Amino acid sequence: MSICKTLFAGGIVAGLLLAGAAQAQFPERAVTLVVPFAAGGSTDVVARVIAQKMSEDLGQQVVVQNVAGAGGSLGASNVARAEPDGYTILMGTVATHALNPLILKNKPYDAETDFAPVSLLVLVPNVLVVNPELPAKSVKELLALLKAEPDKWSYASSGNGTPLHLSGELFKAMAGVKMEHIPYKGSGPALNDLLGNQVSIMFDNLPSSSAHITAGTLKALAVTTADRAPSFPDVPTMAEAGLPGYETYTWNALFAPKGTPQDVVARLNAAAVKAMGDTAVAERMKEFSATIIASTPEALADHVKAEISKWTPVVADANVQMD
Repeated sequence: MSICKTLFAGGIVAGLLLAGAAQAQFPERAVTLVVPFAAGGSTDVVARVIAQKMSEDLGQQVVVQNVAGAGGSLGASNVARAEPDGYTILMGTVATHALNPLILKNKPYDAETDFAPVSLLVLVPNVLVVNPELPAKSVKELLALLKAEPDKWSYASSGNGTPLHLSGELFKAMAGVKMEHIPYKGSGPALNDLLGNQVSIMFDNLPSSSAHITAGTLKALAVTTADRAPSFPDVPTMAEAGLPGYETYTWNALFAPKGTPQDVVARLNAAAVKAMGDTAVAERMKEFSATIIASTPEALADHVKAEISKWTPVVADANVQMD
């Protein structure tokens, strides 16, 4: 073999070795974790807690970046178009990966094919809450009331097309009852009117209603998860309260852009799973009744498929479409 050929072959081998070494050292700089909502919500809280712990394990900062807009689709689409190198990842939710793909007329990304799943982190319960003046103190009594007076009652949500809106639509469909939907610009304004009895019924994330439930200014009729919330063990599940098979929740999961190398996904997954196993993180999640999952990438992919399948008929029945 000539000297040129030898040098050329040696260069290829050296290049491959260097590339392998570089990949093995991931991450070599800060990782951006995009939260597709404004700061302060439960998704942002989960992101900031896990980012701190993942930073410790990865040896590089995981920096939270809030990119709010379009119900989470703006931040999600930014990540879908990002360089698939693991340095830009997404804190996805039921909104970004199940509801928006079904509701939006113009779809900026494909929830199943435009991302590399990393890990399903936590499930956060929703809760059916009512103003204490409502003449129904249980789900069974509420169903009886709605059937007796089908045109009288309405329910509030944090906005059209949100998980809380569709939780109400699923409730109506499964129970065979009618309620008018009153959308608000966020849970805060909706809760204010619920507390003032301008509206009597609401589906909410448990964390934002918990203080009102504890104070007795709102009555929790049921949590929407399969199991009771540890922070409110006396509140029944919807199935226990009279609507078998009903289950909704908010969830948070990590996604990378499609095409991200498998070893990088595996490194991010390992760091996320380790973070969620930390005692301090577990205690923080318990404060708002989040159930830690810390799944494999494969389990998250299956979860997204199942969520899209579950919500497809609900969105169709509710005839919810947004630009």
